[in-house]
Amino acid sequence: MTKCDQKSSGRSALREFLASEAAGGILLMVAAALAMLVANTAFAAEYFHLIHAVVGPELTPKLGPMTVHLWINDGLMAIFFLLVGLEIKREFVDGHLATWSDRRLPVISAAAGMIVPAAIYLGFAGSDPQLVRGWAIPAATDIAFAIGVLALLGSRAPASLKLFLTTVAIVDDMGAVAIIALFYTAELNLTALLAALVLWLAMLALNRFKVNALWPYLILAALLWYATLLSGVHATIAGVLAAFAIPFRRTLAAPDSEDSALHRLEHALAKPVAFAIVPIFGFANAGVSLDEVTLASIMAPLPLGIALGLFVGKQWGIFGSVWLAVKLGIAIRPKDANWTQVYGVALLCGIGFTMSLFIGGLAFTDPAQGDAVKIGVLMGSLLSAICGYALLRFAAPKFSKSGESE
Repeated sequence: MTKCDQKSSGRSALREFLASEAAGGILLMVAAALAMLVANTAFAAEYFHLIHAVVGPELTPKLGPMTVHLWINDGLMAIFFLLVGLEIKREFVDGHLATWSDRRLPVISAAAGMIVPAAIYLGFAGSDPQLVRGWAIPAATDIAFAIGVLALLGSRAPASLKLFLTTVAIVDDMGAVAIIALFYTAELNLTALLAALVLWLAMLALNRFKVNALWPYLILAALLWYATLLSGVHATIAGVLAAFAIPFRRTLAAPDSEDSALHRLEHALAKPVAFAIVPIFGFANAGVSLDEVTLASIMAPLPLGIALGLFVGKQWGIFGSVWLAVKLGIAIRPKDANWTQVYGVALLCGIGFTMSLFIGGLAFTDPAQGDAVKIGVLMGSLLSAICGYALLRFAAPKFSKSGESE
């Protein structure tokens, strides 16, 4: 059996991840649409009351009373980021980003796909000092939403495009995590930060001593989350840090080892995150009343900068960087994909939904600005999804199971 055959045999974590993300992305679309519908009907008052209802004790004075919205964004999303961290670690250690040659094109594309949207946003909104904090909102790609749209295309999207989209989105997620940690951190509580560091070092020590049982890591991860919450660093960063400490057994040229703690945790989290946590986040964050939305409010710098950053910036940054990398001989175009299909995927990368809404919530706490962020993200993401789907559906060839165009 060849290396390629071995790598494709079995039910790898990447295949399950893609399957879960595709179905979860479609469910996320339904949840977002439902949130918009409910927020603009007679049930709007009940919807917003539910989202902001106080539940549980005050965990930190910085956040105040814990609401349903805070539990979702600071609690459930930490589990989402834990899965993101597990996926990043596995792909970089023993996956499709394990070598520099594999990483080259996704890293170049993701970097350009973050820089250009941020520059476009600042070009439209950067003249207002109060809006500068939103520069990172259009820099992120929603992997679940994008793969969900790609899944609707069936055989019109070759496997190489799905892999390219996934790897770009994974590198993009790394950038988003770094941005949250570096640019959206409040005043630090050094005692809590030291406690978080000690807890993380304890997890790394367990890994070093080859402890493969998951329960010690999960207990320490929960404590790490609380310490991070108290420290002033956003609590979701704890999920990524915990993921990097989970043991992973490399199985070169073979499906993922079922003895690996990372493998077990990733498989256990994939479906709950895709089918519950991400749709719940979408439902809790996508609802915005359109009663006072006018053409003037849509064309305001904040929503327009976000929408253009996602729709124009992502496609220019990603497609332009791929084209330039290929022309310069730095990388090769995804196998079995023509330039039209690469451009279609670059359009889909403009779907920023989950991560963009999340960063928007960190950047702006004012409700009016929050609604403007949601409108901008929805406009840019919907335009990217519709145009990317239409281009790949009607302008790109259909592929057979053998990978040949028809």
